[in-house]
Amino acid sequence: MKTRPNVIFFVPDEWRGDVLGHVGNPAAKTPHLDEVVAETGVSFANAFCQNPVCTPSRCSFMSGWYPHVRGHRTMYHMLRPDEPILLAELKAAGYRVWWGGKNDLIPADADPSFLSKVADVRYRAERDPAVSLSSGPPEREWRGEPGDPRYYGFYQGRLGRPGEPWVDRDRATIDRALASIAEMTHQDQPFAVYLALIHPHPPYGVPAPWDQAIERDRLPPRRIATDFSRKPSMLRWIRQHQGLGDWPESDWNELRGVYYGMCARMDSLFGELVDGLKALDCYDDTALLFFSDHGDFAGDYGLVEKTQNTFEDCLTRVPLIIKPPAGQAVIPGVRAQLCELVDLPATVCDLVGIGWPHPGFSRSLVPLLSDCGRPHRDAVFAEGGRLAHERQCMELASLGGQQPTGLYWPRLSAQRNAGPEHTKAIMCRSERYKYVYRHDEMDELYDLAEDPMESVNRSGDPVLAEVEAGLRDRVFRWLVETADVVPLRADARE
Repeated sequence: MKTRPNVIFFVPDEWRGDVLGHVGNPAAKTPHLDEVVAETGVSFANAFCQNPVCTPSRCSFMSGWYPHVRGHRTMYHMLRPDEPILLAELKAAGYRVWWGGKNDLIPADADPSFLSKVADVRYRAERDPAVSLSSGPPEREWRGEPGDPRYYGFYQGRLGRPGEPWVDRDRATIDRALASIAEMTHQDQPFAVYLALIHPHPPYGVPAPWDQAIERDRLPPRRIATDFSRKPSMLRWIRQHQGLGDWPESDWNELRGVYYGMCARMDSLFGELVDGLKALDCYDDTALLFFSDHGDFAGDYGLVEKTQNTFEDCLTRVPLIIKPPAGQAVIPGVRAQLCELVDLPATVCDLVGIGWPHPGFSRSLVPLLSDCGRPHRDAVFAEGGRLAHERQCMELASLGGQQPTGLYWPRLSAQRNAGPEHTKAIMCRSERYKYVYRHDEMDELYDLAEDPMESVNRSGDPVLAEVEAGLRDRVFRWLVETADVVPLRADARE
């Protein structure tokens, strides 16, 4: 008999925390997630990632360590065998670990023995001979030629033809995962399934009927900066080089409608997973966690995709929904407490009863499942960027930024620039205020009660001088508290 609950991680890539029906977004269509939150789960409406791009965020939420602890600040610095990894801890505790989808977690050239510590099965749909993946239109077709207003817009629109099946890596991964879960339910081992999915990561494209699933006139207003000269130079650089500032609002609404449609399709896949677990009679015995690694501009500030060292809520606030196994006390609904993805390792280990064995900074969210008013964190943090001399942090290996023809060139060219654009920075966000220390340029300060869109940078405003000083001190205390991790085992001395 299985003695521990199963665990499933459903992790879409680049899903903003505000694109959920149950948090009050009138345009979002997420009925399956909404149902879980209404009946059996908890949605943490103020959950934040620790870095606004894939690899650093994933390294953080899998290790329980902030990116600076071991230098996970780029897409090319991944977890190493001597670092804590949640999947490895579950496997060591007797779980059969099935990992499907993308990586952005351990090096592609890692020794096979390292992968075997992390997962029993590593499934990639593109390597599955039984799967015929659909192919979208060529990039040149939807980008146009250099100089076209769409060139750096990442906008594809509808994929495929109405009525024809669309089989992408996410579709194939969910199908294979359900088949594998059906097999694992007959085994004595509990299972842990990590679904590292692709969408709604841009390009912004989705098959019918999801391309028209969103009512464009219900979309919330875009975020607009009142004074772009007081925003980070990274945003100014990308805005200039993406060249999307002249798009009419109707074009932005189409892009945003497709992005929301991508989220709606992922919600549908999530619903299929839930239905499959119920059909297999293992839904109650499974802890189900839904969260994303970071968000997306999706038109805010006249930008698309994301940055590596700016921390607007559209990038750092992410969905986090936890459906505990039966027997765990829970009051379903939405929680407002501040929390971080770095809290996931302690939370999961608490849910399955094994304890998180590593020193670090992860704090279990399990008590909040049944205590709606329990305090958790007074502030949350995110970080990114580099020092001027850190050439290894410029992501020179990324081909998309080497030439202006690359889709990611507007951002990656800034990361390689000699100016302050890619400067190292740290966000400290309390319930009301957001402060960003920027090493080589103007800091940022936003009063989120008066300015939830983060439009007006109040850094240096004498009216908020005391607030800014307090948050700067909070950053200092956080850095002292999290500067390193001392091993639990002491070395022998001669």
